Amino acid sequence: MGVRIICDSASDITKEMAQKWDVTVLPLKVLFGQEEYLDGVTMGHKEFFEKLIETDELPTTSQIAPYDYEKVFQDAVEAGDKVVCITLSAKLSGCNQSAHIAAEDYKNQVFIVDSENVCIGEQILVELAVQLRDEGKTAEEIAEVLNKQKKNIRLIALLDTLEYLKKGGRISSAVAFAGTLLSIKPVIAIENGEVAMIGKARGSKNGNNMLMNLVEKEGGINFNKPCALAYSGLSDALLQKYMKDSERLYEGKTEHLPVCTIGSTIGTHAGPGAIAAAFFINE
Repeated sequence: MGVRIICDSASDITKEMAQKWDVTVLPLKVLFGQEEYLDGVTMGHKEFFEKLIETDELPTTSQIAPYDYEKVFQDAVEAGDKVVCITLSAKLSGCNQSAHIAAEDYKNQVFIVDSENVCIGEQILVELAVQLRDEGKTAEEIAEVLNKQKKNIRLIALLDTLEYLKKGGRISSAVAFAGTLLSIKPVIAIENGEVAMIGKARGSKNGNNMLMNLVEKEGGINFNKPCALAYSGLSDALLQKYMKDSERLYEGKTEHLPVCTIGSTIGTHAGPGAIAAAFFINE
């Protein structure tokens, strides 16, 4: 009897990462008008941003249906395995509810964990689950640890543009115009399972400093647990600049900083040029 780890594509776990970690990633649907794509399957992150930049209308994402969860749950249980299913925040999507509906017939065989996060915040919780599985923990034990440790995850991001917040109706055109003139860079975070704007910086250097200060305010990064950096769009130039500016946070503490790309779930609202950091705080 083994443990299968299942998550959704809002975690921005690529095919290569999923294969390396031996996890199943179920794709959300991305809709550009009438055109439908499977996130990370029929549309990769690069293709998503190419299309996002070209279009005036914001795409939408559609949650994973209970039927899709049930298929992978049934396959695992019939093979004699138990399941730990990690979903993006229940406050941001109906995926968690779909997973619970699908798990109704699999009591004590399927354990659902609401990550209360998204993007690389969800991703590092999945990576922790992989580590626990590889240590020989049971599905029940993994779910119990994840539900405790998810409270220690911090995800913060710096946006390069206000355009997509405006398109999504989260800020007015006047605010976006004024912010662009002043080179305002919003800083967002996931708080209590929801996206919150926690600051505004003037220019990318001040934005990078604000991100560093926020990390230090939390007591720094727990390098004994997974952490990750990410960027949105077609270039990692702004992330490389942030990594250079924030060397004091990482230097001598880790040999490798995992870097990945941001996909459609957060990318729709952040737009290109965003950078993000996700980590567990020191307890």
